[in-house]
Amino acid sequence: MRIAVISDIHGNLPALDAVLADIARRGADVIVNCGDILSGPLWPAETADRLMALALPTIAGNHERQLLGCAHQPGSPVDQYAFEHSTRAQQQWLASLPATLQLAPDVYVCHGQPATDMEYLLETVAPGAGSRMARPAVVAAQLAGSAAAQASLVLCGHSHLPRIMMVAGVAGGRTGGTPCVNPGSVGLPAFDDDHVAFHIHETGAPHAHYALCERLPAGWAVAQVAVPYDWNSASAKAAREGAAGWAHWLATGYA
Repeated sequence: MRIAVISDIHGNLPALDAVLADIARRGADVIVNCGDILSGPLWPAETADRLMALALPTIAGNHERQLLGCAHQPGSPVDQYAFEHSTRAQQQWLASLPATLQLAPDVYVCHGQPATDMEYLLETVAPGAGSRMARPAVVAAQLAGSAAAQASLVLCGHSHLPRIMMVAGVAGGRTGGTPCVNPGSVGLPAFDDDHVAFHIHETGAPHAHYALCERLPAGWAVAQVAVPYDWNSASAKAAREGAAGWAHWLATGYA
């Protein structure tokens, strides 16, 4: 089984198209989408049309929930933009997405942590310390009590940071532990946030990211893939929409 894992597209259609083309070139049995699909000052409606036609296994991220909340009260600028530039049918599609997914009996998919889409799985944020890689024991505790605890492979998103962590103590894993994989972000290679405490996530390059996970006799092989695309056009679109931070993040991969 070969799984292509995409996440955090954020309405960046050129990045998505580049990633899908690269997946087609390399080959995969299934593509799974780990959420945060439309939010951003780019191409939300066009991105929704592309994905709805593909009908990939897809979960909702925190920005799906926040975008839909704009129907009741104004949201953040990026969620509000995506809400105002998406159709009712596209919003109904977002509302239909599950929060987690059992892609296979032993493959579990979540956006952040199993119990919450707002907290990172593989990173820890603390006041005064910013964001750092989480400890495996902390990740194992976050997976406990969910279907993820029985998985041989856990897939997540949310942090935009490509990462693989081996976590011991997960029932589905081998002796060396269970790989927990974040593919990084298709559409936004850097950002800053103040949830819990101010922190910066950056990859240092503007490429679109995804991961390939392949089941082998010895366990799961994981390849993190960075794909070039016309990031200057995405940056220019963000600038035209008044999102200077996004324009810089998209063009550089730095926050």
